[in-house]
Amino acid sequence: MSDFKNKVVYQVYPKSFQDSDGDGVGDLRGIINRLDYLKELGIDYLWLTPVFSSPQKDNGYDISDYCKIEPKFGTMQDLEELIAEGEKRGIGLMLDMVFNHTSTSHEWFQRALKGEKKYQDYYIFKEGEPDRIPTNWESKFGGPAWEYVPALHKWYLHLFDVTQADLNWENPEVREELKNVIRFWKEKGIKGFRFDVVNLISKPEVFEDDLEGDGRRFYSDGPRVHEYLKELVRDTGIEDMVTVGEMSSTSLRDCIRYSAPKEKELSMCFSFHHLKIDYKDGNKWELMEPDRRALKDLFEKWQLQMQENHGWNALFWCNHDQPRIVSRLGNEGRYWKESAKMLATCIHLMRGTPYVYQGEELGMTNPHYQKVSQYRDVESLNYYEILLREGKSEEEALKILAARSRDNSRTPMQWSGEKNAGFTEGSPWIEVPDNYDRINVERERADEDSILSYYKKLIALRKRSRVVSEGSIAFLESENEKVLAYRRDYGEESIVVLNNLVADEIEIGTDRAWEGYQKIVGNYADSDIKKDVIKLKPYESIVLER
Repeated sequence: MSDFKNKVVYQVYPKSFQDSDGDGVGDLRGIINRLDYLKELGIDYLWLTPVFSSPQKDNGYDISDYCKIEPKFGTMQDLEELIAEGEKRGIGLMLDMVFNHTSTSHEWFQRALKGEKKYQDYYIFKEGEPDRIPTNWESKFGGPAWEYVPALHKWYLHLFDVTQADLNWENPEVREELKNVIRFWKEKGIKGFRFDVVNLISKPEVFEDDLEGDGRRFYSDGPRVHEYLKELVRDTGIEDMVTVGEMSSTSLRDCIRYSAPKEKELSMCFSFHHLKIDYKDGNKWELMEPDRRALKDLFEKWQLQMQENHGWNALFWCNHDQPRIVSRLGNEGRYWKESAKMLATCIHLMRGTPYVYQGEELGMTNPHYQKVSQYRDVESLNYYEILLREGKSEEEALKILAARSRDNSRTPMQWSGEKNAGFTEGSPWIEVPDNYDRINVERERADEDSILSYYKKLIALRKRSRVVSEGSIAFLESENEKVLAYRRDYGEESIVVLNNLVADEIEIGTDRAWEGYQKIVGNYADSDIKKDVIKLKPYESIVLER
């Protein structure tokens, strides 16, 4: 497998990163114009969410042509230039492959609708009558997971939007088509791939009603998923490239298999269990205080078992589907800077590969929109109506959206204190948060104590220190739910990482694990470290080295 352990990946949501032509939508040329910033940050790979041809029903995750560029983002020449300019700066480009489904606008699906048997076999069609749905499975976006096509007297499966038809991986022709997509982009110079909801590609042999849930237990980490991944990787020759699988409702056992080098499947996995610790009864749209005890337990379990079984984690807090982490688990007020740095320290020094989502390195916050008209995300707009129907007041529904909407992370990148935060000279497709005059690249670049400067330190530390990139991990202070603490060891090298997760001052001193260590990184200039006790300030992070 490739040498990715000392690398850091940066995720760009192209629509919101940088607009180069004034239409209010980010594009590929905008990304090219900002490559020097990414080099300065120290990142190694740039992951783009999909820029392929798409009706944009699900922000590009509904692909109508895997080998063409969506015109609103630019041209194939723009992408080729981005690849070349990235390489000059030591940055490899990673593309987002959505192989569980295509858009219903894709030529394959359109030919299936015209009755071509070959292309009907590319998807999961079931014979039937309009009043007899094949199973009671639910779509991830709400409603049934099946849609009836009267002209064909058939239903097709869509685990996501009705315009996203699931591909039939049982068909070897489908698998070959998708391998050809990988080969096409590999030839263009792409250096890595992120596979969207890839653990859903293998469906059961027999489709049956789920009497216990929404159907996911039948297709998550399905019967032939490991076989399919091995085949895809082997036949496209991407075993030595950086690959990450997004895993929906997955298990630790399967993620070990997906990412263990001996299996020759993927480099690493995204799992989302740690980002559900503030879902009341597992429901994203019911708010509750974060369960920090659960967060600590999840990190400890996944880190230790992945280590024991040679699996590898993708480390992340934020992405295009998650609210901003400083708004969620940090503090937007008095301890904004401290809590943003602490949250970065938590994951950047763990065992795994860190991912930085655009603006996270600035401490960008949720926008706190006041009106439903400010939102753009289809899921958010749908759920606003659902929440009202459930009896919530407009004020309550807006409060939930302000905490949960995917638009929280999709607001424009904040480059400067100029109009529209330097994102566009036109009208941005979604409103810029009000705090862009205070939180922006220009301002933080000039401040050695900024969140941006701190991220640069963490990234540089991973590159120069094998204890961070390759060391073992052991957890400390396991019983203290307010402190996330661990030790990393590699040969004679050792570091201790202490993170205060709350706004209280906390005293720790149970195991003196830091004896003989010196502070090398921290989010406060002065730290109260004594031989027997350490007093952690609100949201304080301390990294000690022996």
